[in-house]
Amino acid sequence: MTTLGKGGNTAVQVGAVRVVVGWQQGAGVPDVDCTALLLDPAGKVRGDNDMVFYNQPKHPSGAVVHDGKQQAGGWGYDAVSADLRAVEPGVDRIVVAASADGGSFGQVPGLHVTVYDTATGAEIARFTEMRATTETAFVVGELYRRQGAWKFRAVGQGWDTGLAGLATAFGISISEEAAAPATAPAPAPAQQPGVRFTKGEERLPAADRQRLNLRKQQVLVSLAKRGAAGIRARVIVVLDASGSMHRLYKSGIVSQAVERMAAVAAQLDDDGTMQVWAFADLARQLPDLTIAEMPGWLAAQTPKRPSGVGGSNNEASVIDQVRRWTAANPVPDPTLVLFFSDGGVHRNAEIERQLRAAASEPTFWQFIGLGRGNYGILERFDRMAGRVVDSVGFFAVDDISKVSDAELYDRLLGEFPTWIPEVRRLGILR
Repeated sequence: MTTLGKGGNTAVQVGAVRVVVGWQQGAGVPDVDCTALLLDPAGKVRGDNDMVFYNQPKHPSGAVVHDGKQQAGGWGYDAVSADLRAVEPGVDRIVVAASADGGSFGQVPGLHVTVYDTATGAEIARFTEMRATTETAFVVGELYRRQGAWKFRAVGQGWDTGLAGLATAFGISISEEAAAPATAPAPAPAQQPGVRFTKGEERLPAADRQRLNLRKQQVLVSLAKRGAAGIRARVIVVLDASGSMHRLYKSGIVSQAVERMAAVAAQLDDDGTMQVWAFADLARQLPDLTIAEMPGWLAAQTPKRPSGVGGSNNEASVIDQVRRWTAANPVPDPTLVLFFSDGGVHRNAEIERQLRAAASEPTFWQFIGLGRGNYGILERFDRMAGRVVDSVGFFAVDDISKVSDAELYDRLLGEFPTWIPEVRRLGILR
């Protein structure tokens, strides 16, 4: 991910992107609306259809779409998606702009833009240094062609004539009626997804309950950035219990990691229960972690490595066991497996066979590497062809205890939301 200053640019080496404008909400803060304009080499639209916004949410070519708003944790997000492979040859630039409703951008704190890879959810670029005073329209950035490839530039420039001024500056004739959101017939207000109340959380000690809810809020923010604030899922955690993990259990790092994963489960599924496996040579399902009893569960299960599983790694065995369990216990929602490993992966062929077969099941496998160990096949799945769908994600961190909740949840939930519509399209998830 590249952090850009005003005027900075970076290459966009993926086929489709989602450009998300975010801002901090609050009393007296204007609402913000996102707009995309498709421009020819002269810097003008070719017609009124080249403006994509809330009243015209999809370009006729299908290449650019206004995704709509999300909100979470006191932040608002509006976004446009662009399939760069489908952009017509006559389009030289796609300007991404925002307009402020009920005030100026000088009253909008935290204005920023993030560019995501649509396919994986990975961040490509971020631009946060936007300064404004009386502007009511603001160009946050632009996607543009350069020598046959696409790039993104951070712009951060505006004017005080709002959406109408934004449109006319790029060659569109826009009436006041077209510039305002449609009001008739008035639809019922959509209920915005929020932090879910989880079964049993009222029984937690106050400090634990507060920490859980702050983390659920951060999970919601990470999902909202990807337009997925309202999704539901069953969450399963798999813990490496091989001999090399002894230090991480003893130091409390495993306990902290499980507590942070419980917040993911609590936000995605309000039943208050999370299944947990431990593995080394053998796989063993631990007692379910219930939110109501979380402090006691952590104290009982994570101060030392679970016994009876051996000392070396056999990831294929636990993957097979989890697959059998999910098949025997179907749910209407997808399943997200959060799989922790400190490396030493050596049964590559067996793991590959398991995960290739698992690609046709409604389960996403997110692997988290703890340290700089050898992760073998797990690091190569993103580049592996021949599967029905890519249902595996992987990232590694040097010390998970030093990674903030915001960064951890962004990385955990980077690919999962984009996998869901694909498996629905394929009929794997109904």
